[in-house]
Amino acid sequence: MTPPIGSGDAPAGASGGRWSDLERPPLNGAALSKGLVHPGGLWTALDVVATTGSTNSDLAARADELPEGAVLVAEEQTAGRGRLDRSWVAPARSGLFLSVLLKPGVLVERWGWLPLLTGVAAATGLSRAGGVDVSLKWPNDLLVKVGGEERKTGGILAERAGNDAVVVGLGINVTLRDEELPVPAAGSLLLADAVSTDRDTLLRAVLRSLEQWYGDWRSAGGDPEASGLRAAYEANCATLGHRVRAELPGERALEGDAVRLDEHGRLVVETEGGGTEAVGAGDIVHVRAQE
Repeated sequence: MTPPIGSGDAPAGASGGRWSDLERPPLNGAALSKGLVHPGGLWTALDVVATTGSTNSDLAARADELPEGAVLVAEEQTAGRGRLDRSWVAPARSGLFLSVLLKPGVLVERWGWLPLLTGVAAATGLSRAGGVDVSLKWPNDLLVKVGGEERKTGGILAERAGNDAVVVGLGINVTLRDEELPVPAAGSLLLADAVSTDRDTLLRAVLRSLEQWYGDWRSAGGDPEASGLRAAYEANCATLGHRVRAELPGERALEGDAVRLDEHGRLVVETEGGGTEAVGAGDIVHVRAQE
């Protein structure tokens, strides 16, 4: 039996002050594991801990000893990370904070599609279970509409780990309230009027969707065309077709129209002179027409 993952200081179902907010009940780790971990499936272990620094760091530290499909969920993260070393902070049990361990076995140059794949899977699962439209901002943001305005409700962080693994972290704001928003551009499923904010139901839907998309992609050798991944991402991407400013490493900026994804999942930007450049790293800002 694989030993529990993570370093939580109490079982997720423990009683006491930590669980006093009745609107935010703890996840049922035993039921989630029973429903998602089964022979022949992708998910091989699912652990829920009360608190940890970073689920990505916890899984990465054990990447070589754990089997593919290990899932670690935290009710609270004290050192959660996003892209570009940004922090991800949210109240305990206000969202879904998890990481999964994947060992793709496909060409490494196709691993860049994993955060995009996770975005498609999460958007699909949340839309089905939460009844809310979720769109994708390249490369790793989940967007919902709050009062007609697109706001970030989730983020994805994929990191190489061990000899042959990738740890993919996913943070989703579920019941975050207005007064709890870390920045005005943030949102949550609750603020987007989701029909359900039951985290157990949402987590099941996201992981089942991720299992399906990952299985199809891996069966196709990581080919984004044959697996249908590129088409699915482009169909739900809020970035494509818009004017963007790419803030690139080295303090360089590029502005133009986001026109497509290339074969590596990079964003292709068409500049004023008619040329194009593929952006693989950096910060993407959607430029409003009046700007």
